[in-house]
Amino acid sequence: MIITGAAGNLGTAVTETFLEKGCKVLAVTHSGHAQMASHERLFNTALDLQDEQAVKAFVDDAVARHKKIDGAILLAGGFEGGSLEETSLENIRKQVSLNFETAYTVCRHLLPHLKENHDGRLVLTASRPALEARYGTHAIAYALSKSMLATLAGLLNADAGKLNVVTSVIAPGTIDTPANRKSMPDADFSKWVSPQEIAELLYVICSGTGRSLREPVYKIYGAS
Repeated sequence: MIITGAAGNLGTAVTETFLEKGCKVLAVTHSGHAQMASHERLFNTALDLQDEQAVKAFVDDAVARHKKIDGAILLAGGFEGGSLEETSLENIRKQVSLNFETAYTVCRHLLPHLKENHDGRLVLTASRPALEARYGTHAIAYALSKSMLATLAGLLNADAGKLNVVTSVIAPGTIDTPANRKSMPDADFSKWVSPQEIAELLYVICSGTGRSLREPVYKIYGAS
């Protein structure tokens, strides 16, 4: 399983969970970011996901080395706040590149392999502001870029869903991370969703347990 954004709080939890479950993980981190600790079933790659040729080379090499790739969990991305008045086209372009293009490039080059095998799982990371507009009015560029991923999932399922290549969308609420606790010290952390909870759900989505699921969207909001 390919996991992008593997060095982040959520990515680390997902990678560790999949390794604990006996999976082989191809962990992708951004160039210059710390890689995961060594493990016999962990293969680290530092990669600029906004460089499409580099992504293509990575996918081609992964298929050549490992013969069969089960899918990809695409967690790479980032947040930027700002109302409509505060959001320029440049802000939107940056968020689209960071949140949408980094997932699109992997999907584009991995999908033919999954279709050839008539089997595979892709997971795209949207957000609550992308699905519920009232949460996105103060993060316009972020919400728009994440909403593109929800649309992409529909297109991928229309293209490859009948071949048992299923694209899921997860939309986490506030994730309980050190950075979020620092930025919102007065919040009720018990209402947030933990990275481990999301990781366990992702394993279900990608494992045999979730094989009957089609075109799913998971709103992982916790109690927030």
